[in-house]
Amino acid sequence: MITLDRLTKRHGEHTAVDDLTLSIEGGQVTGFLGPNGAGKSTTMRMILGLDRPTSGHALIGGLPYARLRRPLREIGALLDAKAVHPGRSARAHLRALARTHDLPARRVDEVLDQVGLTDVAQRRAGTFSLGMSQRLGVASALIGDPRALVLDEPVNGLDPDGVRWIRELIRSLAAEGRAVFVSSHLMSEMEQTADRLVVLGKGRLIANAPVAELLGAASTAGVVVRSPDSVGLGLVAQHALADGARVIATDGDSLTIAGASIEEIGRIAHGVGVLLHELSPRQASLEQAYLELTADSVEYAAG
Repeated sequence: MITLDRLTKRHGEHTAVDDLTLSIEGGQVTGFLGPNGAGKSTTMRMILGLDRPTSGHALIGGLPYARLRRPLREIGALLDAKAVHPGRSARAHLRALARTHDLPARRVDEVLDQVGLTDVAQRRAGTFSLGMSQRLGVASALIGDPRALVLDEPVNGLDPDGVRWIRELIRSLAAEGRAVFVSSHLMSEMEQTADRLVVLGKGRLIANAPVAELLGAASTAGVVVRSPDSVGLGLVAQHALADGARVIATDGDSLTIAGASIEEIGRIAHGVGVLLHELSPRQASLEQAYLELTADSVEYAAG
């Protein structure tokens, strides 16, 4: 488990991370979202001991990174895929990491195979494309078979097959009981991959909730009701509004109602004798939910 307790980082008068408290649990993928400048990278750097907090704590299994005896066995990280000596081969880079923790040589071969780099293991890292570098970065994060992972934009530079691979890998690592903390600006990927989402804005916590909860809270989420009886449809809407719901969209013989469940709307329709042709949930996209949450937190908005 990764625990952040009132974590704060200031640079002079600017507060990059402001009093952040949360737990990143094992057995699930926690997505980390926020606009540029929200403090995501700074938070990850403090978890890994690369930045010193102004106040508060970032703990891995109850200890700060600097006090971990064998950190690669506790937490693996990918922050910058190109942070590898360009003259070293992929195999040499991983061997160097393995030797710092007395890991067997076979572990290098295992992770090379796991990320699909076995055939290019002898090539210098400086000749790798961004996608290949990302795979090497993931291999570096996995070398110690850690109980937690911190991955910053892991799908950058990957082709569609690579994106699917990293998505399935992340899900499988969480299924093994690991805590997986992943930042990304790709909402579609986070919607498919994450179990829970943490959203930052201007250094402060905006949301920390399961994906389904955030999607359900979006203004465009609701229930689609369709009927051949336009008068009856109006009666359904009228009764739903009386119960505190709201109509958020209309389209010919259908309307979308927010603030009421399918069961409640079905009961209303039955009570007023309205024939329904459709009664189905309308789920907002993660992009819609995210943009609503962060509307007041975008620091670098174009004119």
